[in-house]
Amino acid sequence: MYLRIVAVSIVMLTITTVPQLAIAQPIADSVYLQEVGSTIPSKTPLVSVASARGKTYAAGQSALYIVEGDALAQIDAPTAPLMRLESFNDTLFAITGTGLYKLDGTVWKQIAPGVFVDMCLHLDAIHAATSDELFKLDGDTLTPVPGSNTRQPVQAIASYSGTLYVLHPGGIAILDSARGGYDRDDNVFDWGEPLPRTTRDLLAMGSRLYVATDQGLGLLRGMALTAIRGEDGLPYEDAVCLREGFGGDLWIGTTRGAIRRTGNEYHYFNAGRWLPNEKVNDIAVDNSVAYIATDGGLGIVRYEPFTLQKKAAYYERWLDEWGQKRLGFTHKLEWNAQDNQWVREVSDNDVGWSTHYLAAMCFKYAVTKEQHARDEAVDFLKSVLWSEEISGIPGFPARSVWAVGERGHQAQHGSGGLPAEWHDTPDGKWQWKGDTSSDETDAHFYAVPIFIELVANEKEKARSIEHLRRIAAHIVDHGWTLHDVDGKPTRWARWDPEYLHTKLGFYAQGLNGLESLAYMQTTYALTKDTKFSDAYKALLDLGYHNAVLRTKLTFPPGFIFHSDDRLAFYAYYSMLKYETDPTMRSIYLRSLERSWEVERIEHNPWFNFIYGALTGNDCEAAQAVTHLREWPLDMVDYSYRNSHRADLQTPKGYVPYSGGTRSLSPRERGPMRWSDNGMQLDGGGGGMQVVDPSGWLDAYWMGRYYGYILPPDAKDQDLISVPQRNERHGAAPYDGPRRPPLKDEI
Repeated sequence: MYLRIVAVSIVMLTITTVPQLAIAQPIADSVYLQEVGSTIPSKTPLVSVASARGKTYAAGQSALYIVEGDALAQIDAPTAPLMRLESFNDTLFAITGTGLYKLDGTVWKQIAPGVFVDMCLHLDAIHAATSDELFKLDGDTLTPVPGSNTRQPVQAIASYSGTLYVLHPGGIAILDSARGGYDRDDNVFDWGEPLPRTTRDLLAMGSRLYVATDQGLGLLRGMALTAIRGEDGLPYEDAVCLREGFGGDLWIGTTRGAIRRTGNEYHYFNAGRWLPNEKVNDIAVDNSVAYIATDGGLGIVRYEPFTLQKKAAYYERWLDEWGQKRLGFTHKLEWNAQDNQWVREVSDNDVGWSTHYLAAMCFKYAVTKEQHARDEAVDFLKSVLWSEEISGIPGFPARSVWAVGERGHQAQHGSGGLPAEWHDTPDGKWQWKGDTSSDETDAHFYAVPIFIELVANEKEKARSIEHLRRIAAHIVDHGWTLHDVDGKPTRWARWDPEYLHTKLGFYAQGLNGLESLAYMQTTYALTKDTKFSDAYKALLDLGYHNAVLRTKLTFPPGFIFHSDDRLAFYAYYSMLKYETDPTMRSIYLRSLERSWEVERIEHNPWFNFIYGALTGNDCEAAQAVTHLREWPLDMVDYSYRNSHRADLQTPKGYVPYSGGTRSLSPRERGPMRWSDNGMQLDGGGGGMQVVDPSGWLDAYWMGRYYGYILPPDAKDQDLISVPQRNERHGAAPYDGPRRPPLKDEI
């Protein structure tokens, strides 16, 4: 039996395997700057931060700290209250409620008494301002600037085009040194719009002078004053402070997060992942590190050179160090507050989620021929096969497998709000989760053929094909359903016409029709068993293909499930690799085109690369690569909020067919599974979960395999790999029984 299957399958794979494509312009894996975030909580607000002489200082109103790694160490401070820290010529200054101070070695020296509000460097000289006068610092002596006395309160000062600009509430003045007095708005700008009444900070950067206001930024270029607001890309308008970063970038502190403007892009850093509190009071940038003082402590964003290949290696190491792999499955972690530790969740769908890692290792092996990638693929493939063997029901795969007595969280939720169905194995060592759904079935028919095509030797190929044949035969023999231990159909593994014409099943006609057709076509292509070609024709006779066009639902809102999108692309991938009939392909391709038009606004790389691989069309590979680059390195799932933002307009060229207005960068929402809604503005796990990065790995190595992502040009190992370490950060290593040998071991 196996030899016949192998012989037939080799011929079919020669015909149906999708060639590596690069129809769209391939994207270079260039070195980019990867954010690495950390936070240092503080019981009291930090009001300011500055760097001098290679050290970074943070000020609370009554205490001064030096940043030592990821901790704050208190040091001697001048008289409280501390209001602001400044750094000029590598010297640290402090503005307090009683005067201006300079750090001389380790001793604070008072320059002058009084209440100062700001400092700047103008014509190579340090200048300081009180609310009513400007001063020039000569050595340790302050000298009043002639004509600078004013009755309008001074908020900030900046040197722009060789002139001192002074910010007053709602307006800007310039200090005319020739006349010895101020010129106000008439000689500041000729074109544009006046500033809002609430202004807060002033920063000169080259040809631009920026003003922080509660309604966005003011921008003065020459004598043209314009506004930068949400519709221009500014994520949040209530700006508090402005700081020049590195490489010509601009940092903006707001009452709800920090913003980095680099080129024409705005990067938003919100509380939870990046900041200990959303209210930003000050920012300092030292080389490639941003320090952000907030009401809840210090946020630190470091920028490190990376390539996507290095990031892939980093995530593979993360899975090992954080204990997210066990028994050939990948897992989400959960925080167990009672035991004060991370534990693995043995979930509703471990087999399904793990197929992303299996596929990733298959693509990686095809690209690199690394033995480790092959070993990982074989190991995970064995667990996928085991999931069917452990049930004892031919062709019925388990959702998940639990070792009796192991440490972790055994999920107790089931399908449709019902309790979980855990079944004991005869030897008493294991429990397997039943009530298997279409989700898991899709995953088997997605990943196992990839293994067959790209990794398997002859024995592995035969065993893998037999695995799919058993599942497909079970579905056919049980009237287009999966039958559990009770002899009845499971809750969601229903492809039978009776179910699809019920109130519950009607909405799923497109998706479930596509799935069942894909199962039969894939199995026939791999086995040439007419049982499955006949089954495929029977489904066509039932008209299943007629509903496939509208697989992706966009209405009504209550029937839009983003998890279904992942299932559909699982099915598209197998179906369009193996269907050769032009008439049927045209139906499935039209369906894919429609679905991807809905999906592409999310810039999801896995969806994009599948679409490109199956059609040869432009798949917006550049946006997909940007998405991959913007994933954070930290897989902890923090809470995030974006619904308050001012930049939520739908980008040109896209339509939010499924609701919402625009997608979010992974930087702004965190890592995700491909079943998640990329348009969701608020959410997250409150720092109590750790996401499995296997979906990212699947998308990256798929992109490499199909030629959408080029290998990195960098040769430096530090830019393309990460060192292996013997570190443990997450869940304790699995110490239960080993996976038993397969009945037909490969």
